[in-house]
Amino acid sequence: MEMPPTKPALIIAGPTASGKSGLALAVAEEFGGTIINADSMQVYKELRILTARPSEEDEARVPHRLYGFRSASDACSAAQWSELAAAEMRGIWAAGRLPVLAGGTGFYIKAMAEGLNDIPAVPDAVRSEVEAMREDLGAKAFHARLAEVDTGTAERLPAADRQRVIRAMEVYLATGRSLTDWHEGAPVPVVTEARFLSVLLDPSREILNAASDARFDAMLAAGALEEAAALKALRLDAALPAMKSLGLGELFAHLDGDMSLDAAAEAAKQATRRFAKRQQTWFRNQFEPDYKVSAQYSESLRYEIFSNIREFMLTAQI
Repeated sequence: MEMPPTKPALIIAGPTASGKSGLALAVAEEFGGTIINADSMQVYKELRILTARPSEEDEARVPHRLYGFRSASDACSAAQWSELAAAEMRGIWAAGRLPVLAGGTGFYIKAMAEGLNDIPAVPDAVRSEVEAMREDLGAKAFHARLAEVDTGTAERLPAADRQRVIRAMEVYLATGRSLTDWHEGAPVPVVTEARFLSVLLDPSREILNAASDARFDAMLAAGALEEAAALKALRLDAALPAMKSLGLGELFAHLDGDMSLDAAAEAAKQATRRFAKRQQTWFRNQFEPDYKVSAQYSESLRYEIFSNIREFMLTAQI
């Protein structure tokens, strides 16, 4: 008889500026936890400020994992992150600590909570073939070619989303099945021994907008423009995931002389507000948390949230 999962792990999710990092830090200090990054942009070492990574002071208070470990020149997929996060979780349990996954990347969160579709690895030769095909055809014609073999994915993704449209085509060529077909199969758990408690922070739109605006001003004061200039100097492919970090394109436009800093900041704030709205919509439609908090995290919520975690911990074991 298969035993149910018993090893405890927490998921702290929510849109940008909802207070996830603050809650994760408080939880980790209270329950002997180690925080695992579940934000697709905070994996990049060149983007500490613009991705609002935990400060060095916060990282010194409790262990943090999978933050700033990857070069911006190297993409990181949900499957790659899940494999790394699973290894981190097992090491954390072995040390007698509690894994606390914190972030706002829905695909990362859902992959860990619900599992991944068991898509076979794509050979390097196929990946190279697909990249050359897109280069030869151009973005629009390549997207049209994808629509011939995977209508569902082509309808969902714009032609400009280079990484994902290439991924869809390479999966089809490598397996003979469309990515849409693979996603319709039952997901495979990433960490079979994990018993998760998920907490979703879901503040009002007005609170999120004010918080994200104030945070971008703080980022500029902390050196976000200099961080953007350093990344720009690397001359990386604009299609790389790291190059799509919130605020980066607007600061690049300012550095190119196309925008004043004030205009770039306002445009970045608007983009962040739109992104937070999309995150909220995704979490409300695609994720069912065990516990939802309709507010931004603050100290006043500690007792309520911690009580739920303590109750959960009584039913699980490290």
